[in-house]
Amino acid sequence: MDSVGILIAGGGPAGSSCAWALRQAGLDPLILDKRVFPRDKICGGWITPAVLDALKIDPADYSRSRIFQPISGFRTSSMGRKEIETQYGGPISFGIRRFEFDEYLLRRSHARVKEGIALKSIERSGDDWIVNGEYKARVVVGAGGHFCPVARFLNSDVEKNPAVVAQELEFQMDTRQRDSCSIRADVPELFFCDDMQGYGWCFRKDNFLNIGLGRLDSHGLPGHVAAFARFLRTTGKIGFDLPPSFPGHAYLLHAHIRRRVVSDGILLVGDAAGLAYSQSGEGIRPAVESGLLAARTIISAGGRSDRHSLETYPLALESRFGESGEDWSTRIGRRLPPPVRNGLAGALLTSRWFSRHFVLDRWFLHRQERALEV
Repeated sequence: MDSVGILIAGGGPAGSSCAWALRQAGLDPLILDKRVFPRDKICGGWITPAVLDALKIDPADYSRSRIFQPISGFRTSSMGRKEIETQYGGPISFGIRRFEFDEYLLRRSHARVKEGIALKSIERSGDDWIVNGEYKARVVVGAGGHFCPVARFLNSDVEKNPAVVAQELEFQMDTRQRDSCSIRADVPELFFCDDMQGYGWCFRKDNFLNIGLGRLDSHGLPGHVAAFARFLRTTGKIGFDLPPSFPGHAYLLHAHIRRRVVSDGILLVGDAAGLAYSQSGEGIRPAVESGLLAARTIISAGGRSDRHSLETYPLALESRFGESGEDWSTRIGRRLPPPVRNGLAGALLTSRWFSRHFVLDRWFLHRQERALEV
């Protein structure tokens, strides 16, 4: 049996960030992932400067052979209503392709990696965990996303948590498609649903286009996606037809769950912990930061792996992301009758001040939060 000390189940941004920080401290984690990298991962795919700062990523190095689209503004609206363009005068985010970004983080971690191996079993043996009957680990970090088997092991009611469901696709446009697409690469577009239960997006990254829609209410999602595709076509955003169906995925919002994230020798990070931002659903920054916080907890524990020694981790998550992940405006909105809330939100989305300072600065970009220092 291979004694690995620290095993990380999942090689995405959360797991790779955790492994990178552990390696920086001289530890030697092992990453297991059921996929072989680079692997397809459809995602809106944009990161803020805070992610680059936290991971000490050199933009010049990253962009040398990968998509790294500077974003200097956004267009926002309630679908079909007045659109507001907000400009920042310089890059405020960067569009990336997840299959490139995730592999970059995985290789840059310099951790040992076992690809194409799923975590199939986990059982306790004294003070250690036995994974797949093959690996013995003092600490297991669950970083396998929404369907992480470690999260399911730790939370028997995992299926009861309401999830955001989304459908999206990303493709390289041909010459005709590119010429008939009015979406600017430096200005992604966000369109909120009338009932404020979700939003659609159009992100252009160089010659790649990502289109999708996510909702808290999963009922009738394909119909909402089809209506969004028709909206983009009839308004001239795109001059070509989209496929009749998009690939789907799901994730948990921080405000909507109370998932256990720590136990004896176990920590959950990223989507496995349900940390996507409650207002935007964005999950890359919470994944990266939770991975770094988990690594900090493991390092501070000094070789101890009992739950008491790891209890600083959920406290660190609460300090970083808030107990519920909601701000005061969202809490007020949840208490209003839906017709009042929807009408008010539709009106506020036509305000340049609200669109900039709340929708973008607070909900999507989190500019009020400085980069996590490691």
